[in-house]
Parts: sequence; structure tokens; C-alpha cells
Amino acid sequence: VQLQASGGGLVQAGGSLTLSCVVSGVTFTSYHAGWFRQAQGQEREFVAAVSRISGNKYYGDSVKGRFTVSRDSAKKTVYLQMNNLKPEDTAVYYCAADLAPRDLSDGSDYDYWGQGTQVTVSS
Repeated sequence: VQLQASGGGLVQAGGSLTLSCVVSGVTFTSYHAGWFRQAQGQEREFVAAVSRISGNKYYGDSVKGRFTVSRDSAKKTVYLQMNNLKPEDTAVYYCAADLAPRDLSDGSDYDYWGQGTQVTVSS
């Protein structure tokens, strides 16, 4: 299983970025997917997740109303659209996938991870 995240970069506060995560080596539609982030010196934080069949979406409190998670089965890709970015959103963002995480917001329940992509928001 391989997850390849991309789309990070430097953006000013109030700007937008879209992260992508291509999932290969598995039946994409069988996997739940999530996004997590880790700022320097801080613990990993749940950002968003999308379930495999129903497509239900879940968000961390700090990003609700600003970020949107989605998935495209044809492209085997999970997206994270980030709007109205704030300096506190600065972190390395990771995508993750798992067949059956008990808790979609718990990173320890995911078996597969991408390499991370840096997002930096300047004030």
C-alpha cells in the first residue's frame, strides 16, 4: 500500500490550498481515509476523514467550516480543500488509510500513511 501526498506549500493567511493523496496498491473503495497534521513540537492532530462506502465526512473542531475532505474513486485520490487558512494551520499534513479503523479520528487506528506534505501559513 502506498499513499502519496502532495499540494502543500506557503500561503498567506486567508488563502487556500488543496492537498491530494493518491492511494495505490489496494482496492481504494475498501479503505477509509483520513488527514492528520503535526505542527513542530506538538502532537499529531486529527483534521478530517471520509468513510469508504457512505462517504460520510468528519472534521476536527479547529477546521470545521474551513476545510473540506473528499474522495474520487476513479482517481483513487483523497483531497483536502483548505480555505481561510490561519497561521495555526501550519504543520506537516499526512494522509492515512485503513480498512476498518475503530475511530476515524484516531491516528493509531490507521495502518497506512503517506509521507507528509508541509503547509506553511504566513500572517
